[in-house]
Amino acid sequence: MGGRKIRDEADARGCIASVKRAGVELAQWARAEGIDGRSLRAWATNLERRSRTRTKLASTRGVAKVRLVELVPTTVEHARSLYVIRVGERSVEVDAGFDEGTLRRVLAVLAAC
Repeated sequence: MGGRKIRDEADARGCIASVKRAGVELAQWARAEGIDGRSLRAWATNLERRSRTRTKLASTRGVAKVRLVELVPTTVEHARSLYVIRVGERSVEVDAGFDEGTLRRVLAVLAAC
């Protein structure tokens, strides 16, 4: 496949547009126009890859759909287990999720009173 090499991107895009308008195979069009088919094919392949990469990047940059999710508390106030701890005349109420280390410190303070 002889012929003129594609000079730059603009030249390649122009030739590719002409191939599409002619409705023929790239190799057939290149031979008829005196263009090096390998050069034009390489440009067409690289431009297509570049286009796909840009499309992928655009779809990941804030163009993605946003979905709102309503956050609902998982515990119901009246259904919680409450524990009352009495030390002498004093008492402390805690629920099942209260931190164990904090509870130890609170009880130590109550015991010291």
